[in-house]
Order: sequence, then structure tokens, then C-alpha cells
Amino acid sequence: MTPQHSNFALKSDAAENNMSNDTKQMEINADELESKFLQARSAILALQNLDGHWCFPLEADCTIPAEYILMMHFMDEIDVILENKIARFIREKQDMTHGGWPLYYGGAFDISCTIKSYYALKLVGDPTDAPHMVRAREAILERGGAAKANVFTRLLLAMYDQIPWRGVPVVPSELVLLPSWFPFHLSKVSYWSRTVMVPLSILCTLKARAINPRQVNIRELFITPPEEEQNYFPKADTALKRVFMLVERLLSKIEPKLPQSIRQYSIGKAESWTLERLNGECGIGAIFPAMVNAYEALTLLGYSYDHPNRVQSRNALRGLLIDEGERAWCQPCTSPVWDTLLTSLALQEDPTTDQEPVLKALDWLTEQQVFDAPGDWRDKKPDLPGGGWAFQYANPHYPDLDDTAAAAWGLLQGGAERHQFALERAANWLAGMQSRNGGFAAFDIDNVHHYLNEIPFADHGALIDPPTSDVTARCVGLLGKYGRHQLEVWRGISFLLREQEANGSWWGRWGTNYIYGTWSVLEAFQLAQFDMQHSSVQRAVSWLKSVQRADGGWGETNDSYLDPKLAGQFFETSTAFQTAWAILGLMAAGEVDSDAVRNGVRYLLKHQDESHLWEEPWFTAPGFPRVFYLRYHGYSKFFPIWALARYRALTRTVAACT
Repeated sequence: MTPQHSNFALKSDAAENNMSNDTKQMEINADELESKFLQARSAILALQNLDGHWCFPLEADCTIPAEYILMMHFMDEIDVILENKIARFIREKQDMTHGGWPLYYGGAFDISCTIKSYYALKLVGDPTDAPHMVRAREAILERGGAAKANVFTRLLLAMYDQIPWRGVPVVPSELVLLPSWFPFHLSKVSYWSRTVMVPLSILCTLKARAINPRQVNIRELFITPPEEEQNYFPKADTALKRVFMLVERLLSKIEPKLPQSIRQYSIGKAESWTLERLNGECGIGAIFPAMVNAYEALTLLGYSYDHPNRVQSRNALRGLLIDEGERAWCQPCTSPVWDTLLTSLALQEDPTTDQEPVLKALDWLTEQQVFDAPGDWRDKKPDLPGGGWAFQYANPHYPDLDDTAAAAWGLLQGGAERHQFALERAANWLAGMQSRNGGFAAFDIDNVHHYLNEIPFADHGALIDPPTSDVTARCVGLLGKYGRHQLEVWRGISFLLREQEANGSWWGRWGTNYIYGTWSVLEAFQLAQFDMQHSSVQRAVSWLKSVQRADGGWGETNDSYLDPKLAGQFFETSTAFQTAWAILGLMAAGEVDSDAVRNGVRYLLKHQDESHLWEEPWFTAPGFPRVFYLRYHGYSKFFPIWALARYRALTRTVAACT
């Protein structure tokens, strides 16, 4: 990118002595930038695996580690040492301000997460009169008790005999038999919903019962005895929800009376569907909730403890554990491809540095590309050749467009001739996965059946996978830079222009939030050679500058998914990763010599820690906005490096021209 201004140069320590105080405030010390960038680069290279990839821990809320304990008791496969390590982690995450467990660090009380955490601790042996248990129980009861839990929590409680099955939506195995034209079909919901629902339907159809060898219950968390409770489902607040509730009531009466022949046939179909996607020791969908359901379903279907499918599933679950010695916790999934490609992109920003580690990482990435696997995306595009990347070590049924576009971007910058075949397949696959509205979704085409989010099962509001600005931006940027599929590029840009918010920002689906979305789009516009003087770009630049904090950084709360008025706002502090996103976006728009960028760079330099990287407790991205959030432990490391590397490279270019 060619900077729009040329009156900027870095100053050395000697030159700085002759500057006025006002000028000093505006400059970045060149020696400090050089030293701290190189230290950060060395530190992240030290974390590279021998085969070239990076993989940082991926943390969710305490729902996941609590469910790991609950799974062990469900199956009567209890590892006492492990459950006590996980319990220690859960106790440490309790928020003393409200007595429960939040969905992300510093977040508000969440009743479902708190119920699961409380139950897990009680299963481990924590007495109900322990102070932390009293605080949690009182907080739950103050908010209506365990009957107010979300659908997934109530389903678990039903399997533990804590509530009657009438307290949960009907999830029959016959779902797999529905034709594609039916209002509900597996292809109409997201990949994560499919992989969770199908094995779950086996558990629900067979009315699975946890072994619960210690016979632990949580009746004390109910205001009305669970067998007497009549209000498990929240009141329908829309006409469509009321229709679906009527359907739910009708289905609950019909479902027990279905012929056994149909029932057994559907269970067999659900079993076959699950086995096809079992995915070895990376697990079905490579995500924890689906893996747990599949493991329990296999057991219920009669697979022995040492059956290869159960062994693989059990090992997949164990592979998600992070053992820190005194404590342990469980990841929702792993992120090696995402971590590797983003770290590679960060290190590519300054090509004057040694690129051998990056080339090694790119070689590893090319080995992960998915070509001809029978992925679910073929339901809509059966004749489209594969060429994508998955997020995890292995998930061939579910490559995603975000990873694919970013991986191809890295390959394109790291030697297009060397990776021509991989690039061609990736670009063609991406172009073929564009939705009708011009946008790109994470996994599917035209997965926009929004009415499905109104069914009782979908109280999380994340049953589908529609196109979003951030994923569309990644695809537009790659295709634009690659120089092919220009029709798809301009359709994508048109989608992005329509999606821009009134304040000039873009909503971020996979990163928090408007700062992430705005950076993603500005980056894409620059890569696709869009006019960076366009009013949409300038509005985005103005918005980013308007939400910069007094300390020079940026920060945004996950609560902005609940209240858009909080876009770009964070009461607590700036964060290194969001500051990096903001200045990367500004630099993509040609603002390298602006005060905003300099102050942002100064913030990053000031907050580098003793490890020469950045470490923050803040959760960085939603899994599902409003209901599930993630802390990518790598985000506070490689994104600041990316920003510093770009600033270092661009200012060096400008200095050479002055």
C-alpha cells in the first residue's frame, strides 16, 4: 500500500533531543519501536511448533469445563484427579460481584453457566454450605431458579433426572428423515447446529439417563419443585414463536406414539450420520458440545468402552484438555489453522525480516487443505471442487471460508508460484461459496432461514449461518488481491456497503465487535484496491478515531452485541488486540501518519509485558453473539505484532521517501 502522505519520518534518540515537547509527543521513538518489535517477534517465534504451526489455548466460559465433569459422571468414567483440577479452575472463575459465573471475564451473571458450574462442583464433592456454593445458589434463586435455564442446560438436567422431559423441546431422531423442502432440514441449519443436534436427537429419543454414580441432585436450585414446575418455556413474544410453541406441544404428544419401526430406522440414520462425521481423534465437528453428545450417544447405542469409535471419541475429548498442574480446563475446540495463518500474516508484514519460519508455517498450512472430502457444503454445491481449510487440526466435513481466505492470503504473499495449485483451488472454492445476496458466510451458502431461530430449541438464537461483514471482507480481500473472480469481488463489496452501520462501522460476527468488523472491511477494501477516498471508508476512519480512548488504545465490550450504543466502548480499559485491529484498519485506509495511529502504537509499546508479548484476560470474540464467547489466547500476542510490523514497514518506506 502506498501511504497518502509523505511528511512523516521516525526520529532517533539523538534527533529527539532537538525537538519541542509538542513534537516529542507526536513522534514514536524509532529505536524503541525496533527493539520492542524484534523482541516480540523473537518471543512468538519461540512458541512455534517444530513442524511450523502455532496453536494457542482457546478458552470459553465455565460451561465447557463444567460439562466435562458432568460428562464423566454421566458415563461413570470419573477421573478423580482430573475432576478436582477442573473444579479448582471453576472455583477460581466465580465472580464475587454477583456470586455466579459469567459468559466472559468481567461479564454479567449468567444463570445457565452458573447452574452447570454449581452442579459440577457439587458432583465433585463441594458441600452445599461452602461459601462459594451459597453465593451461587442464592444468585440462581434470586433470578428464578434452575427452571429459568436455557434449552441446552435443561436438556442436560432432564438426562440427569433433575427435571421432567416435558421441560425441554422435543428433539426426535426423525429429524434426519425430513426432506430438503420441509421448513426444517439439516441443511437449513448451521454446521455446529447439525453436529450437536443429530447425536443429541439419539439421546433425547432414547430418553438417556445419566448414571450419576454418586446420585447427586440439585433440587435446592428450584423455587417450585421441578416435577410441579409449569413454566419451563419462556412466554412467546412473537406470533411466529407462538406458532412454533403450538407445534412443539403437538409434537410432544405425537412423538411417543410414533411406530417403533420408524423410530428404529431414524435412530439408525442418525447413527450413520454421526459415524460418517466422527472425525477420528479430532471428534465430530471438532467442537466439544457435539463430541460429548456423540460419545454419550455411542454408549447408549451399545458401543463398548474399548470399541474404536468410543476410544477415538474419548481421546478427542481428552485432547481438548489444558492441564496447568494444579488446575485444568477444557477448550471448546482447538484453533491451530487460525492461529498459524494469522501469526504468519503478522510476520509477513515486514518482509525485511527472516521469512523462513513463515515459509515453514505455510508449508504446514498447505498440508491441511481440504480438497475432495465429502463435506456438508456439497449439499448446496455438489459439483464445486473443494479447496478450503478447516479451523482445527482436522474437520474435513466442515472447511470454513474465513480460514480459507486468510490462509490463501498468506500463501499469496509467501510465494504465489510455489503455492499456485493451492491458491487456485482455494479461490475457486471461495467464489463458488458466495451467497445470493453477495455476502459470504462461515460454512454454508444461503443459510439464511431466520425463522428457525424462533423454534423453542433455538433460544440461543444461533441456529443458522448467514453471511456476515467480517467473513465477506476476508473473502473479498483475498479474491481481490488474487486478481480473479472480479464479479464476485464487486458483489461482495456491494454487500459490504449495504451492511455499513449508520455511524460508519461494521458489525463483527467472529470478533468483538464493531472494531473487528471495521478493521476487516477496511483491510479488504485495501486488498481489493477499492477507492480508499470513498465516503464509506472515510466514515469508517472517522468512527475509529472517534472511539479511541484517552490512553491511545481502543477497547470494546461484548455487551455491544446486546446494545449497539456500546459500539467501540469499554468501561474497564483498552486492549492490545482491539487497539491492533483499529490501527491496522486505519493504516489500511492510509492513516499511517495520523495522530490516532501513533497514539495507538505508543499504547502497544507501553503495554508490552516482561515476556515481550501482551497478555490480557479479556474475551476477544463471540462463538455466538449474546450467548457464547471465546478468549483466543493468541490474539493479544500476534495482532499487536501485526500492527507494529505494519507500522514499522510503512514508516520506514515513508522515511526513505523524505
